[in-house]
Amino acid sequence: MEQQTECAMGKIEQLIRHAYWSSGSTGIVIGLSGGIDSAVAATMCCRAVGGERVRGLVLPSSVTLPGDIEDAEEICRRLRMECCVISIDPVLDAYRTMPGYTESPYLLGNLMARTRMAVLYYHANRDRRLVCGTSNRTEYLLGYSTKHGDSAADIQPILHLYKTEVYALAETMDLPDRVLKKPPSAGLWPGQRDEEEIGLTYAEIDAALAALSRSGWKSTNSTEEKVLAMVRAGEHKRLPPPALIPPG
Repeated sequence: MEQQTECAMGKIEQLIRHAYWSSGSTGIVIGLSGGIDSAVAATMCCRAVGGERVRGLVLPSSVTLPGDIEDAEEICRRLRMECCVISIDPVLDAYRTMPGYTESPYLLGNLMARTRMAVLYYHANRDRRLVCGTSNRTEYLLGYSTKHGDSAADIQPILHLYKTEVYALAETMDLPDRVLKKPPSAGLWPGQRDEEEIGLTYAEIDAALAALSRSGWKSTNSTEEKVLAMVRAGEHKRLPPPALIPPG
């Protein structure tokens, strides 16, 4: 098992290094939430190109828990990578001045995700860096992400891993115990928890996704039917936008 883990990590490192070298970039920028996905992705980036070439951006809002910021900072310290904490609240306040602005947890959550990605790409453009994504396979298949927000990236080192596989990989890394045990949350509104919002645990979701993949995406029970419905509803997030391509 240890050999398999090392092999899996080696492939991810090769992916990151190839993207880094072939692009001629000077480094990598990654958004850190204090959660498991960004912690694992950041660890892989630092293993691949060195912590001195990786910048972690912690982009809290008024609903971000102080503990999440502290966890993100601790991850940066352990990986010996640069850490910048930048509040996105002033940008969100500017949005509120738009004519017709209406606020709801869903609308504000999407604004937060897209604002964070805009800040990440600003840093990447300014310093000729790549933006590292932190999406996993489970969220990708479910469409549990924001278009042009957390789903945007130049490299996606853990996109092939189910959430439960991300946790297994994290257990082999030098990550804070609190990060390993923290309930998964996008942190887009107070008290938000991924599994509560979806209505299933990640273990249940991943088991259903694996079974659906084996069966040609034909459900055999109510859990698989619910997961399959989410996969279908989120398909537009995995496809390029419809467009008429001119001939020639």
